[in-house]
Amino acid sequence: MLRIAVQSKGRLFDDTMNLLSESDIRITPSKRTLLVKSSNFPLEVLFLRDDDIPQSVANGVADIGVVGENEFCEQQEDAEIIERLGFSKCRLSLAIPKTEEYSGIEYFKGKKIATSYPTILRDFLKSKGVNADIHVITGSVEISPGIGLADAIFDIVSSGSTLVHNNLKEVKVIMNSEALLIGNKQMGVDKKAILKDMLFRFAAVRSAMGKKYVMMNAPKDKVKEITEVLPGIKSPTIIPLADTDWCSIHTVLHEKRFWEIIGKLKELGAQGILVSPIEKMIL
Repeated sequence: MLRIAVQSKGRLFDDTMNLLSESDIRITPSKRTLLVKSSNFPLEVLFLRDDDIPQSVANGVADIGVVGENEFCEQQEDAEIIERLGFSKCRLSLAIPKTEEYSGIEYFKGKKIATSYPTILRDFLKSKGVNADIHVITGSVEISPGIGLADAIFDIVSSGSTLVHNNLKEVKVIMNSEALLIGNKQMGVDKKAILKDMLFRFAAVRSAMGKKYVMMNAPKDKVKEITEVLPGIKSPTIIPLADTDWCSIHTVLHEKRFWEIIGKLKELGAQGILVSPIEKMIL
């Protein structure tokens, strides 16, 4: 049985549980239960605070864990990064009152900065030769300048709306963060085998994200031109039809270029274009 530590609530919880669900690993969370077993996969989920996850994995309380890169870097626990998961993206930034003039990193010399990430901030300021007073806060860091507790903040930024609401402006991005899958360095062979199976499922789900399966009928004399505009995984599938002058072409398109490519296909004579969502894709 493999044990994974997962944040007990918030966006990272939602994104992680969605990934497990899409990988057909069934988990039924309960508000009263911290440890829940999957009903169809050798996995149990341990629900923890985000800042407890790195230590739990490093100490072997959990075999693996999903944690924000920002929290992993802050805690500096002896666990290894297994995979970047690509969701729950944010950034850690310095922000100051919007009425202040920002002249560069030297602005923070002698300033009091409120943060929940003192280790990351201290290392950054040291690398820039800036001495500042770091005030550690757990909770609503963004209100600190408004109540006179600090001159600036160093905190997580996603959309930036919280900064705007508190009359702050982002002036320096220190690091970008996303969800990481981390692992205990002493994991046994049996648990590594379960992990390998789980990662295979994760890869299939993530490969399908943002992609569509496209089928169309096309005149045979246009096949070469059509296939040249199709960015297929290897090459599109071409199937003969009852009408010998026509064929069916199947391929996978990324949503980012979908409408651009569909327009070109119609210009080249493609008809009956059918678009389907992709649940999983094995590469």
